[in-house]
Amino acid sequence: MQTINLSDARTIIAAAEKKADEIGQPMNIAIVDTGGNLVAHVRQDGAWIGSVEISINKAWTARAFDIQTKDLGDNSQPGQQFFGINTVNDGKVTIFAGGVPLTRGDAVIGGLGVSGGSGEQDQAVALAGLDALAGE
Repeated sequence: MQTINLSDARTIIAAAEKKADEIGQPMNIAIVDTGGNLVAHVRQDGAWIGSVEISINKAWTARAFDIQTKDLGDNSQPGQQFFGINTVNDGKVTIFAGGVPLTRGDAVIGGLGVSGGSGEQDQAVALAGLDALAGE
């Protein structure tokens, strides 16, 4: 089974930090492996301490459901198929933008979660990290 390793996590985090610096928003950036276990986390100077757990939960959610948390959020609004999903798994499921599954080929090998800015900022930073893995 393929999974994310620490070297991969460092590459992803470096790209995500670079994007966060470019947009001027300190972020929490978390990487989980295939099993949803934390591999690495960075809290940039000035990033909200309240976003540490949110970033980790976004990474876990992206891996647990193999979907971007932004898309899960869109599908969990009232009347949508996943309405209420954020109440399961002891509230660990996070439906804010900024969580993305990490893939290598067709295999999901982990998850990335970013928190500390607006949804758009979190998503942009997450996608920058995702692009770094794709470009390896």
